[in-house]
Amino acid sequence: MLGANDGIVSTASLIVGVAAAASAKGEILLAGTAGLVAGAMSMAAGEYVSVSSQADTEEADLAREREELHEDPAGEQEELTAIYVKRGLDRELAQKVARELMAKNALAAHARDELGISQISTAKPIQAGATSALTFSVGAAMPLLAVILGPPHHLILAVALASLAFLAILGAIGARTGGADIFRATIRVTFWGALAMAVTAGIGLLIGKAV
Repeated sequence: MLGANDGIVSTASLIVGVAAAASAKGEILLAGTAGLVAGAMSMAAGEYVSVSSQADTEEADLAREREELHEDPAGEQEELTAIYVKRGLDRELAQKVARELMAKNALAAHARDELGISQISTAKPIQAGATSALTFSVGAAMPLLAVILGPPHHLILAVALASLAFLAILGAIGARTGGADIFRATIRVTFWGALAMAVTAGIGLLIGKAV
């Protein structure tokens, strides 16, 4: 949802700004397409670097835990026992659970319960980067579609209204999925989207007049 929202807001704002500068429809489409490609690549690169850093941190944590298990297995079992006691188990049961889990896979038990690293949450840089690029591109395609289908003489209004409608729909879906207040989430995302487009439209008007 966040990637799609970013795609809508940034591309719609770019399109509105360029259109406000009295550019031709072809130039507006070119600028919007360039914004889509550049934004998608930026999102992919940024997410890849961020998640790669997280993956490096996880690898370092696992390497340190592996070394500690080799040097002091009894101490690590006691550490795991203390974690289970804090979660509500009595000490005898916590010791049994820690002992049996470590007998099966000590590193996995410590990674999950001490470090908070599981197979599901493990950082995947390529997947994260591709997902960010894809969701941004889907969002950015929406205002571009409005340019293609919208009336040439009312292009700014068409793009703005279509983009705000898309933002409202995504905001409502995201809020419903997360169990948040739908009205508040929808108003919030549409307000900031409208503000971004208004600012770029103002800049486009000023530049268009200056040129």
